Amino acid sequence: MANEKNQQTLSSLKGSLSGVETFYVVDYQGLTAGQLSKLRQDIREKGGQLIVAKNTLINLALQDGGRDFADALKGPSAVVVAQEDPAGVAKALSDAAKGNDKGIPTVKAGFVEGNRVDVKVVERLASLGSKQSLQGELVGVLSAHLSSFVGILEAYKDKLEGQGA
Repeated sequence: MANEKNQQTLSSLKGSLSGVETFYVVDYQGLTAGQLSKLRQDIREKGGQLIVAKNTLINLALQDGGRDFADALKGPSAVVVAQEDPAGVAKALSDAAKGNDKGIPTVKAGFVEGNRVDVKVVERLASLGSKQSLQGELVGVLSAHLSSFVGILEAYKDKLEGQGA
């Protein structure tokens, strides 16, 4: 019979990972308690969550959702769930790795919007910036084009009025 604590942890993991479309499997070994605490806080600010558990339990919880990450779950592993802003959470991981000389945490694998991705995709995602900043850029581009379009329409209207008079 399985250990009761492990059963509770597995149940909690399954609950945390059910319905999640984006998460990253990371190696956190080598971070001090203070660095790990700061990393958790940074991830939480981006709408994510860092979950540390035994690899076997993580693997069972992921397999329950039809996701196989057994190959990535070697050595100390944690799952970083990105509920709101996948790029922002990836950037928080990247910034934390750049903030220390060991480059920790390192991403082992990722699952972005329902698809398994490799480390390169997660790195590119981290370089994008936050969802909010990307939405702001999109609004800026759209408003500039709309403004130009309105200017063209007004000029054409003036031309037609001039011809009709």
